[in-house]
Amino acid sequence: MRDKRIASKKKNNKTVKGIILIIAFLFFTGSCAVTRDRIETPYQVYREKGIASWYGEDFNGRPTASGEIYDMYGLTAAHRTLPLQTNVRVTNLENGKSVDVKINDRGPFVNGRIIDLSYGAAKVLDMVDAGTSMVGVEVINGSRDFEAKADKGVFTVQVGSFAVRENAEKLAERLNREYGGAYITLYETNSKKFNRVRVGNFKTLEEAQGFVNKLERKNFTSFVARKD
Repeated sequence: MRDKRIASKKKNNKTVKGIILIIAFLFFTGSCAVTRDRIETPYQVYREKGIASWYGEDFNGRPTASGEIYDMYGLTAAHRTLPLQTNVRVTNLENGKSVDVKINDRGPFVNGRIIDLSYGAAKVLDMVDAGTSMVGVEVINGSRDFEAKADKGVFTVQVGSFAVRENAEKLAERLNREYGGAYITLYETNSKKFNRVRVGNFKTLEEAQGFVNKLERKNFTSFVARKD
């Protein structure tokens, strides 16, 4: 009888230990699950590399896309898609020189270029004489708020720019036949006028870029621009 009680007691002890181990395991895995849920995706800093150009006297004193008057001697820049008032660091990859500028305008509206610098910024980077240079661009006031804004807004796709209005109208007519939503905007510098042919109003940068890819398959050269 005594042996049975001992055996029963040992069995009960094993059962209790088993329950304790299960509870401890569930608590541990539950704690780990909570920890994983709290881990946030690290903020991805905006960076790009490409060709920079600069613009000067022909635009000096004219309103920028932000409404500010362009000062060619200031430290500003034009970008096609970054939100206005974004601060970026531009590094001349050919000589290592850097400058911090504020995005207050739209451009460059030349395929293959990523940023248009003020004369003042280009001078700091020692690229005035060259006209263009390979640069790195990095957002320096980055935050999750910027990350949310960068891909949201209203975007359009520019397909051409013409000094002669008639040529712009011909392209717009063709695009309207094939895709719809084409329109012409007039842009003036101190000495020239440009008739820009654009298509669409897209809610995200990704959607606009998808349309650019679609146009490329039809041999159109185009790029995305933010509408402000």
